[in-house]
Amino acid sequence: MGITIGDPCGIGPEVIAKAWADEKLHQTCNPVLIGSVEVMGDAVRIAGLHAQVRAVPRASQVTHSHTIDVIEPVEFDMAWVRYGQDVERAGWASGAWLDHADRLARQGALAASVMGPISSGSMKMAGTLGSIATNRDAGAYLLLHSGPLTIAHLSDHVPLASVSSLITTEAVLTLLRSLDDWMKQAGLQSRRIAVAGFNPHAEGREEREQIDPAIAIARSEGLDVAGPISPDSVFRHCIEGRYDVVVAMYHDQGHIAMKTWGFSGNSVAMIGPPYIHMTVAHGVAHEIAGLGKADHTMILNAILNAATLASGQGFYD
Repeated sequence: MGITIGDPCGIGPEVIAKAWADEKLHQTCNPVLIGSVEVMGDAVRIAGLHAQVRAVPRASQVTHSHTIDVIEPVEFDMAWVRYGQDVERAGWASGAWLDHADRLARQGALAASVMGPISSGSMKMAGTLGSIATNRDAGAYLLLHSGPLTIAHLSDHVPLASVSSLITTEAVLTLLRSLDDWMKQAGLQSRRIAVAGFNPHAEGREEREQIDPAIAIARSEGLDVAGPISPDSVFRHCIEGRYDVVVAMYHDQGHIAMKTWGFSGNSVAMIGPPYIHMTVAHGVAHEIAGLGKADHTMILNAILNAATLASGQGFYD
C-alpha cells in the first residue's frame, strides 16, 4: 500500500504517523510511505510515537516491521518546512510524491495508493496541481464513503451556475457505467445505484431531458439504477439501506449530506485511475499543524478501505 505523506507543512505526516501506529493498519496491508524521511521523523516526534523511520529504494524491499519505510523519489530539505503555511517547495514535493505513487501503481508495484492531505495553495504556487490524483478534469470522479452512505459526484469544484450545462445524458451515463464497473471490481456484490435529481423534488428540465434518458439506457444495459429521486430524501434512503450508493449532481449536494452524516469517519475514493486510489475529505489544517492535535481517523479509514477494495473485498467497514 503506497501512502503519500501529503503537504509537509500541514497535518498529513502527523496523521499518517498516527495511522501507521494503529495495529489494524498492519493487519490489513503492508504500508510504504512516499515522501521524506526527515519530515516523517519530525511527524513521529510531533505525534509522540516511538518508531524508527528509514529510507527504502523500492516497494519490493518493504517488510512487515516496526520501522516506518519511506520511498524518497526527490530530495526534500526539512529546512523548507513552515508548519501552518503554504510553501512552494512543499507544493512541488507533494506533486512529485503523487506522480511517483501513480507510476508505481500503474507498474503494479503497489496494490493501491492513498493520498495524504494536500494544500491546493502550495501546489498552485509550484504549478503541480493537476496530476491524475488531484485533477477532476482528468476523467476521474470523487466517491465519498462513511458507513452506510456512499456518494459519487458527477461534478465537483465548479460554480453552481455551471452545473446545469454539465448534466448531460452522456455524462450521467458515463458515470453510471464507471461507477458500476468500479464497484464490481472492488468486490461490491450489491450495486444498487440511486441518482439524485438536480432540482427540488427532482422535477425540472435537467431530469426530463438528460437524467431520465441516461437512467433508461443504464437499466437497459442491466445496471441496477433508480431515479431521479428527490435530493432532499435520497441520501436518507441510502443510509436506511435502500441503496448502496447515491449519484450527486454537484459538490455541495453530496458533501453536505456526507459531512452531516459521518464527517469524522469518511474517506474518499477516486473512480478513474486503473487502480484503487483513496484520500481524505479534509485539508491540511494549518491552524493545528505541528501541534500533535490532529485526528487520524479519516486517513486510517482511507488506508483500510483502500486495502480491502484493492483485494476485492469491498469496503473495510
